[in-house]
Amino acid sequence: MKDHDFLDPFLESATSVIQQVCNVGISRGEMAEKEWIYPENHTWIRIGMTGQLQGTVFFGLQEELALRIVSAMMGGFPIQEMDEMSKSAISELGNMISGNASTILSNRGVTVDITPPLFLFQDDMQGISGTALSAPLDLHDMGRMEIQMVVID
Repeated sequence: MKDHDFLDPFLESATSVIQQVCNVGISRGEMAEKEWIYPENHTWIRIGMTGQLQGTVFFGLQEELALRIVSAMMGGFPIQEMDEMSKSAISELGNMISGNASTILSNRGVTVDITPPLFLFQDDMQGISGTALSAPLDLHDMGRMEIQMVVID
C-alpha cells in the first residue's frame, strides 16, 4: 500500500462520522504531500498509530468550525468557547473517526492500533515540522477541516 492508501480510510471515516453527527454534506479536496501548516485560530486532534502502520494523524479544525461541530454534537446547543466539555467532545469525534478508520484498515488487511486522541491548541503544534500527506474536507456551510498524516516507515 502507498501512503495515500493509509490516509484514505481516515478521509472516508471523517466524512461518514461528521455527516452523521452534524447532518451536513461534505466534499473532499485533493490529497497532496506538503509541508506542515499551522493556520491561525485552529485546534488539533492528534491520533498516534502503532502496528503495521506507524505514524500520527492530525485533524485540524478552525476554532469556529470546532465550536459548530460541538454544538451539533450537543443537539444544537450554542457553544461559545472551547472549554473542557468542548475539548472532550472534539476529542471523542477524533476517537470515533480513528476507530472507524482502523476498522476500515483492518478490513483491508492492515493491523493498526490507535492511541487515545490528544486535543491540542495552536501553541502545542509549534515543535512539529516536516512533510505530511494532507487533504481538506469542506463541510459545506460549516467550514473546512484539514486532515494531515505523517507515516513512519
